[in-house]
Amino acid sequence: MSEIKAGAVAGILEHTVMYPVDSVKTRMQSLRPDPKAQYSSVYEALRRIIQTEGLLRPLRGLNITMLGAGPAHALYFACYERVKCTLSEVIQNGGNSHIANGLAGCVATVLHDAVMNPAEVVKQRMQMYNSPYRNLLDCVRTIRHTEGLAAFYRSYSTQLAMNIPFQAVHFMTYELMQERLNPHRQYHPGSHILSGAAAGAVSAAITTPLDVCKTLLNTQENVALSSMHISGHLTGMANAFRTVYRFGGMAAFFKGIQARVIYQMPSTAIAWSVYEFFKYFLTKQQMEGEAGTAGPV
Repeated sequence: MSEIKAGAVAGILEHTVMYPVDSVKTRMQSLRPDPKAQYSSVYEALRRIIQTEGLLRPLRGLNITMLGAGPAHALYFACYERVKCTLSEVIQNGGNSHIANGLAGCVATVLHDAVMNPAEVVKQRMQMYNSPYRNLLDCVRTIRHTEGLAAFYRSYSTQLAMNIPFQAVHFMTYELMQERLNPHRQYHPGSHILSGAAAGAVSAAITTPLDVCKTLLNTQENVALSSMHISGHLTGMANAFRTVYRFGGMAAFFKGIQARVIYQMPSTAIAWSVYEFFKYFLTKQQMEGEAGTAGPV
């Protein structure tokens, strides 16, 4: 139970604290951006968005992200802890196993993305420059009416193809860093922050090409697809890869990498430090409660 509560809190904080940078990342990954939405850096993008579109514009879509992040991350961390313990018993007789950590991260990702994918679609549609949607409900209704319910899972296979290696690298890097910085696995905030930041940076950089493809599938950029004479809706990871490559070659697969790494480093540092804190606090509280209930012998 402590993993579920800690995971939900960590997930919401992870996505909200750095959300403006995530908005910039989505725009920077656009294949055919409007001339008014072409940015050279994360700082310049945030400054121009606030100046021209208003102070709250970088937060557009935050509400759906918060609604999805709580339950998605609760499942994510609870599944990770259970599967890691089970596999570690089998592989390493209860000791730390990098294979168990990686596999547990992959299994947890499947559940997380099943909950989070519809929220990602709505979020990225609302983050785009000149987004036509008035609000969250308008976006959901319009997508469902014009593209059907399948549109909310159009990028699910790409999301999994990106997040499974992302989370495998993420968890393995985090656990490896913990072995070096916190070998006794006690609650140690500094080690959780550093390990989380390193894990986020490495996994984000490696999986940026898949993130660009996911963004294209989620946003269905009309200007970009029309210029390539693609009618209807773009579907499938292979088609997304081909389209991105035709637009800009290999360089196009790394659009927004700066924003993605800047977003992921503090986000994963926050997620792990908050998660470890709440797990420590709730476990300690539970143990004290059990000791009090047992009473003196």
